Amino acid sequence: MRDYDEALTYFTQVLRFDLIEDRQLNADKRWLVVAPSGSTGAKLLLAKASTPEQLRHVGDQTGGRVFLFLETDDFWETYHHLQSHAVTFTEQPREQEYGTVVVFLDLYGNKWDLIGRR
Repeated sequence: MRDYDEALTYFTQVLRFDLIEDRQLNADKRWLVVAPSGSTGAKLLLAKASTPEQLRHVGDQTGGRVFLFLETDDFWETYHHLQSHAVTFTEQPREQEYGTVVVFLDLYGNKWDLIGRR
Protein backbone atom coordinates (compact mmCIF):
# COMPACT_ATOMS: atom_id res chain seq x y z
CA MET A 1 0.00 0.00 0.00
CA ARG A 2 1.01 3.60 -0.35
CA ASP A 3 -0.42 5.22 2.78
CA TYR A 4 -1.47 3.82 6.16
CA ASP A 5 -4.37 6.18 6.85
CA GLU A 6 -5.76 5.89 3.32
CA ALA A 7 -5.73 2.08 3.58
CA LEU A 8 -7.18 2.09 7.11
CA THR A 9 -10.08 4.30 6.01
CA TYR A 10 -10.78 2.08 3.01
CA PHE A 11 -10.72 -1.18 4.94
CA THR A 12 -12.74 0.05 7.92
CA GLN A 13 -15.28 2.27 6.15
CA VAL A 14 -15.67 0.76 2.69
CA LEU A 15 -15.06 -2.93 3.42
CA ARG A 16 -16.29 -2.54 7.02
CA PHE A 17 -13.38 -4.47 8.52
CA ASP A 18 -12.54 -4.15 12.20
CA LEU A 19 -9.33 -2.46 13.29
CA ILE A 20 -7.47 -5.11 15.29
CA GLU A 21 -4.20 -3.33 16.00
CA ASP A 22 -2.56 -0.02 15.12
CA ARG A 23 0.87 0.44 16.63
CA GLN A 24 3.64 2.84 15.57
CA LEU A 25 6.88 0.84 15.26
CA ASN A 26 9.14 3.71 14.22
CA ALA A 27 8.85 7.04 12.41
CA ASP A 28 7.97 5.37 9.09
CA LYS A 29 6.41 2.04 10.02
CA ARG A 30 3.14 0.98 11.68
CA TRP A 31 1.82 -2.43 12.63
CA LEU A 32 -1.68 -2.08 11.17
CA VAL A 33 -3.94 -5.14 11.30
CA VAL A 34 -7.57 -5.37 10.15
CA ALA A 35 -10.03 -8.24 9.87
CA PRO A 36 -13.46 -8.84 8.41
CA SER A 37 -16.07 -7.89 10.99
CA GLY A 38 -16.75 -10.83 13.28
CA SER A 39 -13.88 -12.92 11.88
CA THR A 40 -12.15 -15.24 14.29
CA GLY A 41 -9.41 -16.26 11.86
CA ALA A 42 -8.44 -14.18 8.86
CA LYS A 43 -6.57 -10.94 9.41
CA LEU A 44 -4.66 -8.62 7.08
CA LEU A 45 -1.48 -6.77 7.91
CA LEU A 46 -1.59 -3.53 5.93
CA ALA A 47 2.05 -3.06 5.04
CA LYS A 48 3.27 0.13 3.42
CA ALA A 49 5.65 -0.25 0.49
CA SER A 50 9.08 0.82 1.66
CA THR A 51 11.19 0.46 -1.50
CA PRO A 52 10.70 1.48 -5.14
CA GLU A 53 10.47 -2.23 -6.05
CA GLN A 54 7.66 -2.81 -3.53
CA LEU A 55 5.87 0.35 -4.67
CA ARG A 56 5.87 -0.92 -8.27
CA HIS A 57 3.89 -3.97 -7.12
CA VAL A 58 1.22 -2.15 -5.13
CA GLY A 59 -2.08 -3.21 -6.68
CA ASP A 60 -0.54 -6.08 -8.59
CA GLN A 61 0.73 -8.44 -5.92
CA THR A 62 -0.75 -11.42 -7.78
CA GLY A 63 -0.19 -10.55 -11.41
CA GLY A 64 -3.83 -9.63 -12.02
CA ARG A 65 -5.53 -12.66 -10.46
CA VAL A 66 -8.16 -12.65 -7.74
CA PHE A 67 -6.37 -13.55 -4.53
CA LEU A 68 -8.72 -12.60 -1.72
CA PHE A 69 -12.29 -13.70 -1.08
CA LEU A 70 -14.67 -11.63 1.02
CA GLU A 71 -17.66 -13.68 2.12
CA THR A 72 -20.85 -12.00 3.28
CA ASP A 73 -24.11 -13.19 4.82
CA ASP A 74 -26.04 -10.64 2.74
CA PHE A 75 -24.56 -10.41 -0.75
CA TRP A 76 -26.89 -7.74 -2.10
CA GLU A 77 -26.60 -5.43 0.93
CA THR A 78 -22.80 -5.66 0.79
CA TYR A 79 -22.76 -5.22 -2.99
CA HIS A 80 -24.90 -2.07 -2.78
CA HIS A 81 -22.79 -0.73 0.10
CA LEU A 82 -19.64 -1.14 -2.01
CA GLN A 83 -21.37 0.51 -4.98
CA SER A 84 -22.30 3.48 -2.79
CA HIS A 85 -18.58 3.89 -1.97
CA ALA A 86 -17.62 3.93 -5.68
CA VAL A 87 -15.93 0.52 -5.58
CA THR A 88 -15.09 -0.69 -9.09
CA PHE A 89 -16.56 -4.02 -10.17
CA THR A 90 -15.02 -5.84 -13.13
CA GLU A 91 -18.21 -7.73 -13.96
CA GLN A 92 -21.87 -8.08 -13.08
CA PRO A 93 -22.83 -10.34 -10.16
CA ARG A 94 -23.23 -13.93 -11.28
CA GLU A 95 -24.74 -17.06 -9.85
CA GLN A 96 -22.48 -20.07 -9.29
CA GLU A 97 -23.23 -23.44 -7.75
CA TYR A 98 -21.82 -22.19 -4.42
CA GLY A 99 -23.62 -18.82 -4.40
CA THR A 100 -23.52 -15.30 -5.83
CA VAL A 101 -20.14 -13.79 -6.72
CA VAL A 102 -18.68 -10.64 -8.25
CA VAL A 103 -15.09 -9.46 -8.72
CA PHE A 104 -14.19 -6.02 -7.39
CA LEU A 105 -11.03 -3.94 -7.22
CA ASP A 106 -9.75 -2.68 -3.91
CA LEU A 107 -8.25 0.75 -3.26
CA TYR A 108 -5.07 -0.18 -5.10
CA GLY A 109 -6.52 -2.30 -7.90
CA ASN A 110 -6.12 -5.76 -6.38
CA LYS A 111 -8.89 -8.17 -7.38
CA TRP A 112 -11.21 -9.65 -4.77
CA ASP A 113 -14.21 -11.97 -5.01
CA LEU A 114 -17.27 -10.87 -3.06
CA ILE A 115 -19.13 -14.09 -2.29
CA GLY A 116 -22.56 -14.73 -0.83
CA ARG A 117 -22.76 -18.46 -0.13
CA ARG A 118 -26.01 -20.36 -0.58
